[in-house]
Amino acid sequence: MIMRELVRMGHRCIIFTSDSSHFATAPDLDGPHKITVSEGVEVCWIRTLKYGAAKSFRRILSWLDFEWRLWRLPKDELPRPDAIIVSSLSLLTIFNGLLLRRRFGCPLIFEVRDIWPLTIIEEGGFSPYNPFVIALAMTERLAYRQADAIVGMMPNLGQHVAEVLGRPRPVHCIPMGVEESLIGPGEPLPPEYDATHIPKGKFLVCHAGAIGISNALDTLLACARDMRDCPDVHFLIVGDGDLRAQYQAMCADLPNVSFPPIVPRGMVQSLLARCDLLYFAVHPSKVWTYGQSLNKVIDYMLAAKPIVASYTGFPSMINEAGSGSFVPAGDAAALRAEILRYAQMSPETRTEMGAAGRDWLLRHRRYRTLAEDYLKLATGA
Repeated sequence: MIMRELVRMGHRCIIFTSDSSHFATAPDLDGPHKITVSEGVEVCWIRTLKYGAAKSFRRILSWLDFEWRLWRLPKDELPRPDAIIVSSLSLLTIFNGLLLRRRFGCPLIFEVRDIWPLTIIEEGGFSPYNPFVIALAMTERLAYRQADAIVGMMPNLGQHVAEVLGRPRPVHCIPMGVEESLIGPGEPLPPEYDATHIPKGKFLVCHAGAIGISNALDTLLACARDMRDCPDVHFLIVGDGDLRAQYQAMCADLPNVSFPPIVPRGMVQSLLARCDLLYFAVHPSKVWTYGQSLNKVIDYMLAAKPIVASYTGFPSMINEAGSGSFVPAGDAAALRAEILRYAQMSPETRTEMGAAGRDWLLRHRRYRTLAEDYLKLATGA
């Protein structure tokens, strides 16, 4: 999104990426690499070893394959860059970044989207003494030490960088932003969906998004079970994922919990507009000490609804906007008390809180604004 905005501002941007990424759908390649253009951004797809599961040894081999093929990629026809951005994951691309910086004599920016290897230690169960983890830690330290600038999507990354290096370094926060196409009212929900799946006359607490292990929905469902004595409060769990069927079975006896079908992306804002309080959660983890930048929070704030988060970590966004609150991650009793506090608020107060969140988001998180910040960093302006 930021690259797209930079192109609109008159700059040429080229992204080099693997055709085996599980985050994007790659075109068919009839050679070792292929360049496509998307909204003015040139994307160089590099053919690499394919992998199935995200957590697999074959994925690591795919990373190594990408670095080898990127190093061998013919570069004579490439324009001379004004800046090179290495965006993790994978951390290994910092080595190609350092070689390209030497070749072109331009600044190297290291962008952190996930804090590795900390994430796989805290959430993947890896030992800090695992040889792979040690190698990643050495690579991370090299990147923090050698890059001309460090960018993090999380607002408190500077603390982590200081802990890794043993000294502080300037770290710039350029987080996730809001897509302009989502700012409008959104597509309306089908009348039959509204009539069938949205309870009327209830205080609606909604989780909208993936239903998997990382979404930490157990706290919400434990809270819902404890709130069976509050018939005016209803919990909507909207989304899909590995644990949806398991959670539905767990909640089969709860009349205050329902799992409506997922809706297209364009209807998400219309769905959230039907709700009174929006919810997100994370598992307790040191990763959150450095803050978060989650698409879910952006969607929620854009909906102009108050937010409650089961989140123990560095606070940002909803506290800055005054549009919600945090309770300790995993604490169902604290969540119950907070939900009841919102339910007892006047509708006008909740409306003011939601509006404050949306206004803050549109002032600080438009991609045009974030692209301007990135450009200043890249050019030293």
